[in-house]
Amino acid sequence: MRRAVCSGSFDPVTKGHLDIIERASRMFDELIVCVFYNPTKDKALFTPEERVAMLKTATEHLPNVVVTSYSGLLNDFCVARKAPFIVRGLRAFTDFEYEFQRALLLKKINESLETVFIMTNAAYSYISSSGVREILAFDGDINMLVPEGVGAQVHQFMHGKHLDPCD
Repeated sequence: MRRAVCSGSFDPVTKGHLDIIERASRMFDELIVCVFYNPTKDKALFTPEERVAMLKTATEHLPNVVVTSYSGLLNDFCVARKAPFIVRGLRAFTDFEYEFQRALLLKKINESLETVFIMTNAAYSYISSSGVREILAFDGDINMLVPEGVGAQVHQFMHGKHLDPCD
């Protein structure tokens, strides 16, 4: 079985993320989409559980996609799940520089892991989770940027959360 991991913060999941997930799901028998806790990105808007719920909504039409979360090293997760492939989406050259260095570091730690880069669909190249969060901070409409059903979940999860656009 060809198994891969597509990891990220997904705070929140966007149409760009879903595009990469859908395309990767056609390349592998099983795609594990994993919300990772990244201590270098400590300003997450949504809890890991909320992000997993949004991803499950976004990927419910993909029978070979499993959604989970993890706090630890990606290479350890891949070994534990017997997933030798890591899928990374790229929007721009700046993404490539970061992801290339990260892939080399993972390869140094574990030579058996292979990183597969998938270029985003040009229609989604401008979408980022941080952009979605900024629009949310000003109570803007994000429905055209997130998968169907996720916008309603975002608003449900946002109930009671205060967003300060200057943070």
